[in-house]
Amino acid sequence: MSKSFFAGRVALSAAMLALVAGGAQAQTKIKTKSSSQGKQKVVVSTMGQSGVGITLANLDKSVPPCDDFFQFANGNWLKNNPIPASETGWGGFNQLRNRNRDVARGILEKVAADRTAKPGTNAQKVGDFYASAMDSMAVERAGLKYLQPRLDKINAIQDVAGVQRYLADPKNVGKGWYGFGVGQDSKNSTLYAVQVRQGGLTLADRDYYLKDDTRSKTIRAAYRTYQVNLFKMLGDDQATAEKNADAVTRIETRMAKASRDRVALRDRESNYNKMTVAQATAAYPNLDFPLRLKESGLSGAKDIIVGQPDYLKEANAMIKDEPIADQKQYLRWHLVESVTSALPKAYVDEAFRFSQVISGAKVPQARWKRAFAATDGALGEAFGQLYVDQDFSPAAKARAKQMVENMRMAYAERIQATEWMSAATKAEALKKLNAFVVKIGYPDKWKDYSKLNISRESALNNLFAVSEFNTYDNLGHFGQPVDRTVWGMTPPTVNAYYNASLNEIVFPAGILQSPFYDPKADDAVNYGGIGAVIGHEMTHGFDDQGRKVDSEGNLRDWWTKEDGEKFMAKADVVGKQYDAFSPLDSVHVNGKLTMGENLADLGGLTIAYAAFMKTPQAKANKMIDGFTPEQRFFLSWAQIWRINQRPETTRQLVQTDPHSPGQFRTIGPLQNFPEFQKAFDCKDGDKMVRSAANRAKIW
Repeated sequence: MSKSFFAGRVALSAAMLALVAGGAQAQTKIKTKSSSQGKQKVVVSTMGQSGVGITLANLDKSVPPCDDFFQFANGNWLKNNPIPASETGWGGFNQLRNRNRDVARGILEKVAADRTAKPGTNAQKVGDFYASAMDSMAVERAGLKYLQPRLDKINAIQDVAGVQRYLADPKNVGKGWYGFGVGQDSKNSTLYAVQVRQGGLTLADRDYYLKDDTRSKTIRAAYRTYQVNLFKMLGDDQATAEKNADAVTRIETRMAKASRDRVALRDRESNYNKMTVAQATAAYPNLDFPLRLKESGLSGAKDIIVGQPDYLKEANAMIKDEPIADQKQYLRWHLVESVTSALPKAYVDEAFRFSQVISGAKVPQARWKRAFAATDGALGEAFGQLYVDQDFSPAAKARAKQMVENMRMAYAERIQATEWMSAATKAEALKKLNAFVVKIGYPDKWKDYSKLNISRESALNNLFAVSEFNTYDNLGHFGQPVDRTVWGMTPPTVNAYYNASLNEIVFPAGILQSPFYDPKADDAVNYGGIGAVIGHEMTHGFDDQGRKVDSEGNLRDWWTKEDGEKFMAKADVVGKQYDAFSPLDSVHVNGKLTMGENLADLGGLTIAYAAFMKTPQAKANKMIDGFTPEQRFFLSWAQIWRINQRPETTRQLVQTDPHSPGQFRTIGPLQNFPEFQKAFDCKDGDKMVRSAANRAKIW
């Protein structure tokens, strides 16, 4: 299980941050005082030295900071930065991501232009992959040439045994009836285990198939149009395309009904069900696990960890009783839909038209941006070596490492000072905290791509090669010592994550830049930015699910019963707070789905503030741009979350994303934070102040 700092919609996650600078802005001091109507207003005076890292022009001083701190800190930026047509949202994260992409583009175009790279080298593979993705004319000329043999393979299936053989072949691409792979055993983190889980849906969430609200119906209608048009492009006539689309949707709807929802999937214990291979084979005979294991090189496996037994029971029934003709269309659909990005423009356009209904984007992203994303996803560490050589210094890595250790010390003090936790649980918590592995910037051991063959002949064949390489790379872990050097994100990624099974916190080079970290900025800016990120990832080790994992990465309850109950009572307060947040009419944040991220935001900000208060800047208490050090800390936190977002995207993310919308990630923790309220002289009754009885405090 891993938890990322930010998630959106680029595959599983997207990350966006902004370069923020403030030296040339007017110097201001923010105070508040009551008006005749009893409302607070902002009074501005010029005083204090000029600083870096807080963009004063972003502030909307017409909004009292104790009324809506997100708008106060970001209001003018929100007004002056409309969403570009190709984007689903636009905020600080997007701007930093764009900046990193620009750096990456220069590197990629250089290696793509270099035809002298030695065959088999990372430079050759990165250059050829990017060049083939950019070669739209070659893609158009190829048409379905490189896809047809795989379509023929599906067409040749005649019976259930044929479906079983197809699903068992690691070389095949596209979703199957269930997820299958190798990963750490959650209850024995020193071993890799075979794992199976629910899967097989095209739409982003099971509820899109099942709900009858207007938006779900609109998405299903657009999905059917997308399916019919793709089937027609594959050669089906209108009636056949409609029949095949209906078959795929019927199968996927049946899968959706058997699938657990996203809240249920967060419960680690209920999603861990270990069976012997013999037991799993007897329970799900039609899935033919012995064949799947044999074809995957896993014949030595004795056990299988089943994530969702009820789903597997339904998948087992479906393979036997669904018409073979319909199952073939399901496999055909998922093959084609998974590789539209490398097919002719007509396929890309259909995929985009469907995505518009989900995201609200007006035009597709530029081809080079899509090609970069594909290259980063396919050869992330091969490209990452070239990226960090140009864009991330050893000094930056060392500075970030020191900040992590400062945060670790601050967290230890908070654990020791926690009044509601017993000595026994504190000892285990400190043991886990001290055992956190810290990864910064880029891997110490780079991924070996020597078995991956990439050429300029076909962008589609390159996708197939990458899929096969990744599958066998995953399967190859079985029986080997657990590799604790692996990374789950590539170096340019503007994100961070916590991995419970490895008990590690990871910060790619892409996020270790302004506004999260700026060596020219004061400590308030850096602790309000990267400090809060570090604290966020650390807190995932102690959120409602991470707390169930011990210092060695094993799923084990190390809390006393009383302490566990006290923690969950405090967490429930947070859940109820976020349930009440509404970014759009009739749309509410799901406090249970977002629980882990909300706890991490609150904990991360708490620990970052405690660490910041130990710095010379905090102790000196000198104004910069008219703000106290504490005010600059909270402004830094608020400005990293600035974002304008399309309503379609907001609706999708509220349903599918475990992170709350940006404005609530800003104000949610602060409403519980007496130190914030003191810094801006907020009073009881202000919107940014929760009453003591309703306030959440954990660490």
